Amino acid sequence: MTSQALAETQTHPQIVPHLLQGPRAVPTLAEARARYPVEVDLEAAQRELEDATPEATVAWAADTFGSDLALSTSFGIQSAVMLHLASSVVPGIPVVWVDTGYLPEETYRFADELARRLDLNLHVAEARISPARMEALHGKLWEGTRDDLDTYHRLRKVEPLERTLRELGARALLSGVRADQTDHRATLARVGTHNQRAKILPLLGWTSRDVHGYLKAHDLPYHPYFEQGYASVGDWHSSRPAGADDEHERDGRFGGRAQECGLHLELSPEALESLDDSGL
Repeated sequence: MTSQALAETQTHPQIVPHLLQGPRAVPTLAEARARYPVEVDLEAAQRELEDATPEATVAWAADTFGSDLALSTSFGIQSAVMLHLASSVVPGIPVVWVDTGYLPEETYRFADELARRLDLNLHVAEARISPARMEALHGKLWEGTRDDLDTYHRLRKVEPLERTLRELGARALLSGVRADQTDHRATLARVGTHNQRAKILPLLGWTSRDVHGYLKAHDLPYHPYFEQGYASVGDWHSSRPAGADDEHERDGRFGGRAQECGLHLELSPEALESLDDSGL
């Protein structure tokens, strides 16, 4: 590690950017599957937890998967809820944040504030190719075709998250997505599988009113863009304030071309294998 990188981690000890830690042997999909198999009756767990509170659902996940459990976050509009809830039930749980390199300045400051306040065990997942190099070689992919946008999401979001989860040895992932956010999320189960690991969604049945109540009860902040009318925020170039005709919170994302960026979409085994060689 360089002296500059060491100084940065000492200044922000709760942030563990993988790119500052030097090269790692990242397991391939086959290796990860062999080392961290999911051997839990998730259908039975789904029935058992159908009416469980979010706290009880997180506790079940922690009891079931132990240190192989992780939490993903975007540090978005309502992210403080899941971060607070999970870290209260499971102190020190690995929290994986995908930093695309294109987030608003306010998101970086919001992340730093919450990481310090909640004492998060934060792991930053970043793409193998820098934003500057990507744009120099391939242009602004988010402005291109739908295929270009999908490539952007795979490079800057999907592959970094999958790689980091494999490094952590995560057999199960917690996420704060809700059924009322998108059409796709309305089809998800509270306990299921995603990309060959268990995925648990404690807040799936919550509404924005439930979220607001939790934030107020625990004196937690919304993302600063909430005050500017945003219902959802990701990259600065692909987010806008909520509109009068929006039906879902994420309708303001990706210029109306998509509701999902791929992080919560199931990949085929072939697509998962291809992430091992992902890059431009």
